[in-house]
Amino acid sequence: MADTPVPLLDLTAQYRAHRQELDEAVARVVESQYFVLGPEVEGLEQEMARYLDVPHAVGVASGTDALLLPLLALDPRPGDEVIVPAFTFFATAGAVWNAGFRPVFCDVDPHTFNVTAETLEAARTPRTRAAIPVHLFGQMAPMGEITAWAESHGITLVEDAAQAVGARQRAPDGTPVMAGAVAPVSAFSFFPTKNLGAFGDGGMVTARDGELAERVAKLRVHGGRQMYHHDMVGTNSRLDALQAAVLRVKLRYLDGWADGRRANACAYEGRLAEVAEVLTPVVAEGNYHVYNQYTIRTRRRDELRAHLADRGIGSGVYYPVPLHLQACFAELGVGEGRLPVSEQLCREVLSLPIFPELGEDRLARVADAIRGFFGT
Repeated sequence: MADTPVPLLDLTAQYRAHRQELDEAVARVVESQYFVLGPEVEGLEQEMARYLDVPHAVGVASGTDALLLPLLALDPRPGDEVIVPAFTFFATAGAVWNAGFRPVFCDVDPHTFNVTAETLEAARTPRTRAAIPVHLFGQMAPMGEITAWAESHGITLVEDAAQAVGARQRAPDGTPVMAGAVAPVSAFSFFPTKNLGAFGDGGMVTARDGELAERVAKLRVHGGRQMYHHDMVGTNSRLDALQAAVLRVKLRYLDGWADGRRANACAYEGRLAEVAEVLTPVVAEGNYHVYNQYTIRTRRRDELRAHLADRGIGSGVYYPVPLHLQACFAELGVGEGRLPVSEQLCREVLSLPIFPELGEDRLARVADAIRGFFGT
């Protein structure tokens, strides 16, 4: 119906479509009374490792911890720096800070919203220890050039694939590679709004480096594999078995949901093509975008968002303030104007409903409302 709200995200349809399998998975854990780590978590780790074609996967309590623990595993020294994009979710820089590194912010490509070798190089100093390319909104950063850049300077890469599970791109040799399968270590989030979302919080670290994976596995359980024996000072970041059981069901449908999101993105592209004031997402050549968010740009962002809200259409601003201008990082001394692309994106980006169950009618309503606002 015309007056039915269009939410930015609706997870109820996904649950209803797979209710029996999900309920059975939850019941299986309840019957077992094995709620933390254990067989369900081990099963998810094995299935994710196979899906991504990586040798190691370690389930942790959140996407934030999936960033924090690999950074801790690098054993930061005083003064060590980690380059992060200024245009991304706070957890990327927060994990760097909390691990004991100094975050150094870089700008991003204005079309893909991702870092490049060029933007990373602009932020490199002799103290740069690591860099975190974020695969923002479901599209991979250019990992071929970034990997070559990192190797040439002895810099460790940590992929932030929190928003990009299932995304992939062609490697320089033409073979496909998955997000979270390129760098020595990578981070995923299973927050409910992600394409692969749990019934609560959860995360995963994937690794090509076996030593890093082992250190992360220890760090998630207070720094040791054997109970009451601690090789390092870790924390409690164990993945719940309930979440793992739910995710094992959902993983089977992940690629189909990505196809649905991509179809919706294609439909938006066609319906908004004539709206000159709107820039639709740019997909880099060779990339398979999974659209955790469908993010447009317009200089009249706030007016458009109010217009959509008045018509019951949900939207989101990811993100309104770049990280270098967050109050908590003021002491780093990166003032306004230093990273102009990130600052401009924060003024212009708007994310539209893209979930796979959106449907043609609701998508058309969103697009028609945008076209009507701009008079096209």
